Amino acid sequence: MWMDTKAEAKEASRNRASLGRRVLSGLLFFTGDMEFLDKYMQDKLFALQLAVWGLRGVSRVILANNPLSGALILAALYWASPWLGLLGTLGVLASTLTAVIMEQDSDEVSGGLHGFNGMLVSLLMGVFSSAGDWYWWLLLPACFGSATCVFLYSGLSPVLDRWDLPVAVFPFNIVIVLFLLCTGPDNLFFPHHPVMPPGLLEPNSTELNAVEVIRGIPLGVGQIYACETLGPSLLILGAVLLYSPLLAAHALLGSAVGTLAAFLSSYADIALNNLLGTVGLPACSWASTLVVTLMLLLTGSLASYRIPMGQVMAPEHNLRSHSKWKAGNTADRESTDV
Repeated sequence: MWMDTKAEAKEASRNRASLGRRVLSGLLFFTGDMEFLDKYMQDKLFALQLAVWGLRGVSRVILANNPLSGALILAALYWASPWLGLLGTLGVLASTLTAVIMEQDSDEVSGGLHGFNGMLVSLLMGVFSSAGDWYWWLLLPACFGSATCVFLYSGLSPVLDRWDLPVAVFPFNIVIVLFLLCTGPDNLFFPHHPVMPPGLLEPNSTELNAVEVIRGIPLGVGQIYACETLGPSLLILGAVLLYSPLLAAHALLGSAVGTLAAFLSSYADIALNNLLGTVGLPACSWASTLVVTLMLLLTGSLASYRIPMGQVMAPEHNLRSHSKWKAGNTADRESTDV
């Protein structure tokens, strides 16, 4: 009897351990790039495929490539502001559909590479608009500007591919600056908030509040999507964590560095804000885009850790596969973006 009870206890323990492993394996199945989903969606309805491509585009804004992460991020945007959530949804769909109509590379389209610039354009149009929420006329330039990103992406790709550089958010930065230049604070249909150089603003107290500093770190991650509330920002961070814990750690580290100190990108951002603010324009993400591009052009010992654009996946996968990559050998590399 005692031996039977002991055997049953061991069997139950093994079953619990096996169940735990199956649950963990199931969770890991939905992390990373979810490559299996692309094969599964090949023969599905176009509307379903478009939804997956769009969600990948949503997550690509923060360098992830996971449709579930994109769904969580989109939910966070609707939580923070249904109006901005709607604009972001229209932006990513408009740019993705434009890429399909223009017959852009199918891998780029399905990977969401034509969606994230459009989403950023539409989001920032909503943020800078002084007409308030639910101003329906704004949907016209939001969709048109998002579609324009595809043309710029297609034109910039051959140029930057020569150095194996990503197009990144160059199209977004170009389109949003042109839009703000063409409208202005007093435009009849599309007025926007005036932008002033930081140096012209009244100085704030230099006293640091530890709670506010800590709170500002996850908010810095959320502000990538123009989200300035804590709850949705934490959900966005959770979406990045789902894709890659390592990427989430780097996102927090980058936000903390930007909050507590000024390194190269922060200095560049301050300088560009002062420069563009003199003509009433925001710096957008020009600083980070230019600094990252320059870092990718570095030669020497750091170049040995450079991952070819066509082989970039989740950071954990990149670390496991680093021995397969050889820096500087651009022959036979697939031309894609991150």
